[in-house]
Amino acid sequence: MNWGIIGTGRIANTFAQALVKCTGSKAYAVASRTVEKAAAFASEYGFERSYGSYRELAEDEKVDIVYIATPMSSHYKDARLCLEQGKKVLCEKSVGINLEQTRELCDLAKSKGLFFMEAMWMKCRPSYLKAMEWIKNGCIGRAEYIKADFCNFVPYDENDRLFRADCGGGALLDLAVYPLTMAADVLGTPKEIISHAHMRHGVDMSNTITLLYDNDCAAINSGFEIQNRNNAMIMGEKGYIAFGDWFFCSDEVTLFDEKGVEVEKCLIPHEINGYEYEIRECERCAAEGLAESPLIPHSSTLNVMKIMDECRRQWGMTFPEEG
Repeated sequence: MNWGIIGTGRIANTFAQALVKCTGSKAYAVASRTVEKAAAFASEYGFERSYGSYRELAEDEKVDIVYIATPMSSHYKDARLCLEQGKKVLCEKSVGINLEQTRELCDLAKSKGLFFMEAMWMKCRPSYLKAMEWIKNGCIGRAEYIKADFCNFVPYDENDRLFRADCGGGALLDLAVYPLTMAADVLGTPKEIISHAHMRHGVDMSNTITLLYDNDCAAINSGFEIQNRNNAMIMGEKGYIAFGDWFFCSDEVTLFDEKGVEVEKCLIPHEINGYEYEIRECERCAAEGLAESPLIPHSSTLNVMKIMDECRRQWGMTFPEEG
């Protein structure tokens, strides 16, 4: 497949490092807001073509699939541009700034019969898939409680996209989306959501989210103001599952019985940098003619975005694009 990348920031660089080492994947084109940035990126990673506008890349007939790596607030219009030009799309999370944007993109892709997937790389990693396998096989019985944190200290900078409302900033869309995705995968759609946030200049610096189910719950914290080890645990009737530090990209996951005795430890070091798994999933789905990935279906992406919309509603938080 001929891959195109829109955006040349940090995440685009990390993705490109994996892409160029994936057998069968071709680093074909890259686009940035300036010709110079695109050309430098293309030279560093060996892309054949570079463009100074996103539209030029989207209109390149040789591009098969586009990875969207622009700031959060730009995901919707950049992904829409590519879908309208008939391109398959892998879009960084969160796909949109709200449920409405995300649903529009999923519907557009479906109407055109195009593959579209949120770049939730966690769900493609072997350690995460192993944990889901244990749950499916009943190794911990019925899952009852999830505790997951993603707190990454980032010094405040009013110019950083993370702290700018006009860029879709805040910890919720950037960090909490990971533990919320895990909770939704395991426990499903919550019956009630209770959330609070510490706000600064219109964005959430830190937040706490509780998801309530019939007899189960999930407790989630995320933010930029403290640094955690970012663990995650899934508790069940007959045992529990513990992920290693930085759970969303950890190579390690361990199964314990109800007495806390280790039953099995799975350690699967990534082959490149961890992004290879979502690249392969996209290519597998494309080869099979699938419009959605069974690992990251549209329903999952939409469910999590609906939860995040409710959190922001409780905080009174809106982005400029929402009026």
